[in-house]
Amino acid sequence: MRTMSALLAGAALVWAGSALAQNTSAETAPIIDVHMHAMDDAPWATPVCPNQARFEASDPKNGPEAPFGWSIEECSPKLYPAPKGQYMKMVLAEMERLNVRGVVFGEPDAVKKWQAAAPARVIPGTAFGRVAGGDAAKALKMMEVAFGQDGFKVMGEIGLQYEGISPSDMRVDQYFALAEKLDIPVAIHMGTGGSGRANVAMPTFRGSMGDPLLLEELLARHPKLRVQVMHAGYPMIDNMLTLLQANSHVYVDIAGLIWSYPRKEVNRYIERMVDAGFGDRVMYGTDQLAWPGLMAYSIGLIQNADYLSQDQKRDILYNNAARFLRLEPVK
Repeated sequence: MRTMSALLAGAALVWAGSALAQNTSAETAPIIDVHMHAMDDAPWATPVCPNQARFEASDPKNGPEAPFGWSIEECSPKLYPAPKGQYMKMVLAEMERLNVRGVVFGEPDAVKKWQAAAPARVIPGTAFGRVAGGDAAKALKMMEVAFGQDGFKVMGEIGLQYEGISPSDMRVDQYFALAEKLDIPVAIHMGTGGSGRANVAMPTFRGSMGDPLLLEELLARHPKLRVQVMHAGYPMIDNMLTLLQANSHVYVDIAGLIWSYPRKEVNRYIERMVDAGFGDRVMYGTDQLAWPGLMAYSIGLIQNADYLSQDQKRDILYNNAARFLRLEPVK
């Protein structure tokens, strides 16, 4: 069992290894992370190798040797989970150091805790819970309160893919109708779910329900709805580009994707969207869950991307999200 000092030392190595490319004060250009989670602790989390080279196969006789097929290997840098009780404090410190504002998703009370700790850094987001067997009327009322009197700004993360449900399913249409009525953007999980998600961890997860084109009927019913396709619909790049072409108010985030797949593959996917003409709709995100060093590391991947111009980097790291969220843009 690692001691707290060892974990902090490991995290420090991650930060030091990527600090040369990072913002280090409020005097530097701001960044918006559009995909974070209001966690307290993550007892399931283990050290991970970002942008690992492969996903391990598993034998149903033995079960997976690592969560979601992540290979257990030595690497540098390695991302370490925060010590117990330190996650929020450490992530907020990183946001301050790197001049980041973040859309933080979670249960309303958990998000309010983060917002109270750093009101200038946290943009609050929440979503309806499980559809199967859930109380729809109660969930809708919760959404009305959250986006009315409580001032939440984004409806997400909407994880219908984990339940094997299309975002255009009429069972959830009332929530999207509310978002359109209130002019609240929605953030929908589409695409990546980790290797073995369906047959190892979540039997209702369906890769097919992450197809970006499943959004078309929803968008036809709600033409004023602003949609953030989480994980950029990875790996369905052709369908993602088709949706972006047909719907000019759809944006994507590159959270999760940016650090949990091989770097060459990540760069190829982002470059494809930018080269296709959609560089003004790609938004930076982490899918921040357990590892405080994740933010600095993933920002560095964009800042060091030789296939992006400086203007394109600023668009991805700030300007596109500021436009999507209707924040004050950079002058």
